[in-house]
Amino acid sequence: MLKVPTSRKRRKPEEKLNLVPIMDAIFIFIFFLLMSSTFLRIYEIGSDVPIVSDAEPPKDPKDPLALTLTAETNEITLARGLPSKSFKKFQRQPNGEFNYEEIHSVLIDLKKDHLDENTIIFEPVGDLTYDEIVKIMDAVRALNKTDEAIFKKNKDGIDEKIKDLFSKIIFSNLMS
Repeated sequence: MLKVPTSRKRRKPEEKLNLVPIMDAIFIFIFFLLMSSTFLRIYEIGSDVPIVSDAEPPKDPKDPLALTLTAETNEITLARGLPSKSFKKFQRQPNGEFNYEEIHSVLIDLKKDHLDENTIIFEPVGDLTYDEIVKIMDAVRALNKTDEAIFKKNKDGIDEKIKDLFSKIIFSNLMS
């Protein structure tokens, strides 16, 4: 009779893989990932899309401001009215930047004459960087705390401080 070797008789118990340290490391990694994601802030600049219609625009008893800002590579032009007539141009300075403060001050003077107007048509035609477009939009949108206060009478006849310059920005050439 043949005997079975002793190594076959004694089977080694299967060792189980210890997953606890790996799970701890993954849990800590997820915890730090979630904690660091709260430091990331995404900013959004609101803008309206131009309205495309074949209908005749409604007649307004007063002439609309129809303020248009055309940004070219080396020049920014402000125009108003229908049809649009240019009234102010800003050249790029020797340092390569536009004078955003001057644009802002011209728009403040224009806002004083047109208190109810909030819309500006922004037409970036030239080769502009993203930072330049954002700086132009910032100069157009909001009044700074250091700017002279502008007041407008509300429906009750009480003077109310205006907080925004031309906050409704419409891009005119999205499809080009």
